[in-house]
Amino acid sequence: EATFVSDIGNNSQVPVISFTATNPALSSANVPYFLRATLSDAAQVNSIAALIKAFGWREVVPIYEDTDYGRGIVPYLVDALQEFGASMPYRSVIAQSASSDQVEQELYKLMTMQTRVYIVHMLPTTGSILFKKAKEIGMMTEAYVWILTDGIANIINSLSPSVLDAMDGALGERF
Repeated sequence: EATFVSDIGNNSQVPVISFTATNPALSSANVPYFLRATLSDAAQVNSIAALIKAFGWREVVPIYEDTDYGRGIVPYLVDALQEFGASMPYRSVIAQSASSDQVEQELYKLMTMQTRVYIVHMLPTTGSILFKKAKEIGMMTEAYVWILTDGIANIINSLSPSVLDAMDGALGERF
């Protein structure tokens, strides 16, 4: 949505101010009439990578939704993780319109892999489904590490109690 609106603003040469667009690809260099009034998603990747380094985790799997918002952080996350000596053996991409069963299938696929550290970058709607399913199939235990980007962590107080219960034990990045 922000990309669409920024393109309209750019073509009509009318400034667009966004208080919610976090995609790092939206910058004044690319879209001169777009003004971001919030931090870019790129601002949080170094602290997430530092957390991963501090605990000595060598591999992480990002779980993100297949939208501009979800994909926007990945290149920055890859760079930050490489700088700290960690890698991404797999990327879990979930469609924004994914059903509960599709999310469950992806989680079962993740369970078969060695990596147990996940960085979740998605909108709260999809994230709610993800965490409810993860709890239901036994992935919200000490054997797994869940790190939330600020997309979910910043609005955690507005999530339903059932989602908060499912997310118990996850670490959140807030800006």
